[in-house]
Amino acid sequence: MATTTAIVLFILMTLSLIWAWKILNWLWLKPKKLEKFLREQGLKGNSYRLLVGDIRDLLKMRKEATSKPMNLSDDIVPRVFSYFHHSAAKYGKNSFMWFGPTPRVNISDPELIKDVFNKIYDFQKLDVNPLVRLLANGLVNLEGEKWSKHRKLINPAFNLEKLKIMLPIFFKSCDDLIRKWERMLSSDGSCELDVWPFLQNLASDVISRTAFGSSYEEGRRIFQLQIEQAELTKKVMIQVFIPGWRFLPTSTHRRMKEIDREIKASLTDMINKREIALKAGEATKDDLLGILLESNHKEMEEHDNNKDVGMSLDDVIEECKLFYFAGQETTSVLLVWTMMLLSRYPDWQARAREEVLQVFGNNKPNFDGLNHLKIVTMILYEVLRLYPPAIAISRSTHKDVKLGNLTLPAGVQITLPIVLVHHDSELWGEDAKVFNPERFSEGISKATNGRASFFPFGGGPRICIGQNFSMLEAKMAMAMILKKFSFELSPSYAHAPTQVITLQPKYGAHLILRKVAT
Repeated sequence: MATTTAIVLFILMTLSLIWAWKILNWLWLKPKKLEKFLREQGLKGNSYRLLVGDIRDLLKMRKEATSKPMNLSDDIVPRVFSYFHHSAAKYGKNSFMWFGPTPRVNISDPELIKDVFNKIYDFQKLDVNPLVRLLANGLVNLEGEKWSKHRKLINPAFNLEKLKIMLPIFFKSCDDLIRKWERMLSSDGSCELDVWPFLQNLASDVISRTAFGSSYEEGRRIFQLQIEQAELTKKVMIQVFIPGWRFLPTSTHRRMKEIDREIKASLTDMINKREIALKAGEATKDDLLGILLESNHKEMEEHDNNKDVGMSLDDVIEECKLFYFAGQETTSVLLVWTMMLLSRYPDWQARAREEVLQVFGNNKPNFDGLNHLKIVTMILYEVLRLYPPAIAISRSTHKDVKLGNLTLPAGVQITLPIVLVHHDSELWGEDAKVFNPERFSEGISKATNGRASFFPFGGGPRICIGQNFSMLEAKMAMAMILKKFSFELSPSYAHAPTQVITLQPKYGAHLILRKVAT
């Protein structure tokens, strides 16, 4: 009996020591080893602080920076990327900081950025908290063969011919918005309103119609749920570095799971109806869901219905959620910042309106005409430079990798600070923090001198699959708005760019609209 007890105690002690060693290694030994390695590479940053790293300082600085509106300026980096801005100023562009016990190297050199984008197997997506994945867990978070498979199956939904087919849907949704605003005009042909919720609804309407066709009313409910999910996700992302927090049944965590169940139930119902119709030989609908299911169906038929080849129901659901989130978020923020900037720069607004009237006159915008809107395109690029939807991209290393002259060990993360690079005077000139669409007059390559210094949609093989969709929708919306209205900032406008998931106006975008004389 005594012998058995002794053995049990020995096993327990051994397991306790192993567990304690792992905790010690995770919390202290490994971080200090990585710190020493990074410093030997010439990188600078704060010394590691047990468990929290730089998180406490980051959150404090962010809270202070966003506590009130800023002056009316496009120099937004100190507000929306405060701690990274502080770190770059203190330690240089290629510095590192601590996200809990994990070091994250900030890479701002265009050549190194290009390498990170192109070496997709060396620099992979971060392992995301499962609660964060509830928002959208499709193509954007996949790796390896599964990413390649999904990208191949989704590509047909975003090719040029399919985008042309979707143009009438863009027009219909934009026309509905124009009519709403026209009904709000007072007798003198003007009105003051917050355009932000209208532009969110416009982008939602477009993605609902293009993704689900005749089922778009069901799609709009998903949109409302996704907005709530995005807000809750932001809260969870702040808590992600507290060990074990994600397992607690907090009200936020419970609500996120409820939303996910409701979204999945709606999407499952829509997808099952389409699958039945597809198998019955009905013609495929030219919406994103229809094209995706047809692409998936063909792929599986070519491989004798091998389920390992195509997408599962869960896969399709996650891609639909991603359509929603990425499609709506990217375009709505691009439009709101475009209207804000054109309100402040009436000369550029007038030039854009003149171009739209010259290209289309009284006719509906068409595909060829939208692609000939040079000034509008220049403006949209400059908006994406100053106010990129995502302000940074992160990657992680799972093995020791070379990046330029750096050797980065496994376990280190990488940040590509989009907004910092887009506002860098060394890359963009002395007017880097000023709205000047003229810099894109000869295209992106000329504006960047061929460097990876402009990447609002990412870059390399993983560049955003929906970028052409978003740009086409934005051109259609701006062309139709400019034809009907002039606009300026309202005295009640408060300039407060704020990162939710994307870069949004914290207090909305209050503008004064006036009917354009025709």
